[in-house]
Amino acid sequence: MKVRIHANSIRVRLTQSEVSRVAGGGRVEQTTSFSPLEKLLSRVECSPQVRKPVATFGNQSLTILLPSVEARQWAQSEQIGIEADQPIGDGTFLRLIVEKDLECLQPRAEETADAFPPPRRSADSSD
Repeated sequence: MKVRIHANSIRVRLTQSEVSRVAGGGRVEQTTSFSPLEKLLSRVECSPQVRKPVATFGNQSLTILLPSVEARQWAQSEQIGIEADQPIGDGTFLRLIVEKDLECLQPRAEETADAFPPPRRSADSSD
């Protein structure tokens, strides 16, 4: 799992096995330690109680809940991500994006063995 936070946006990228685990009713989590006493637990899981993605934060823990049915459909399709805007008050929103972690087109130092292959380009693509 890769977590990227920028302003009012949280983007999480999950490998193939992580997507399968979440869509199957499990959870994916990781801990980022800042010191022996301070850490951040990041978690993604499904919930039949939510209708759209929801993020919560408390007790040094970030949790993103995905709708169970939507997560299962996403896992079995070529759809790259699930996105939502969560109202946080005063007319502002927290942007939530949970994506399949795609293989990089350019080699990188980070691990990509369990990444999804990049989307197929159409023959008439001008790129």
